Amino acid sequence: MTTPPRVRRSNSNAGPVVLDEISKQIIEQLQADGRMPYASIGKAVGLSEAAVRQRVQRLQDTGVMQIVAVTDPLTLGFPRQAMIGVNCEGDLDSVADELAAIDEIDYVVLTAGSFDLIVEVVCEGDGHLLEILSKIRAIPSVRTTESFVYLKLRKQTYSWGTR
Repeated sequence: MTTPPRVRRSNSNAGPVVLDEISKQIIEQLQADGRMPYASIGKAVGLSEAAVRQRVQRLQDTGVMQIVAVTDPLTLGFPRQAMIGVNCEGDLDSVADELAAIDEIDYVVLTAGSFDLIVEVVCEGDGHLLEILSKIRAIPSVRTTESFVYLKLRKQTYSWGTR
């Protein structure tokens, strides 16, 4: 019988999940190759295929990780990417929710610093970027925006591990 994964939440609902070393190794294996068979991961971490499958499911269920396909926007006809800093007044959470509902926005974060929120957009071109900026600026609580247009992507990785 295999040992269940040791994934537990801290006392706070919003607190970090505590992972054991095997769960960390499984995540690192999947970050290297998200399509790696569970049997191969099992060999690498010393578990059966079924045990790996169970741990991966639990990691997904607890929100620790998700397994997704990452595309290259340029090859799919989306040559314009940008980060947009947003300053607002009022409830930041409701503005963040409204921004997250815009399809072209793939990243929304509340920040401390010069901006209240930062969003990332992937666009079909400059005209499309302008349309998205108009949508953002139409949100009543949004005061200002500042766009940072990507000229060249040098590095994009999702393999920071579990430290």
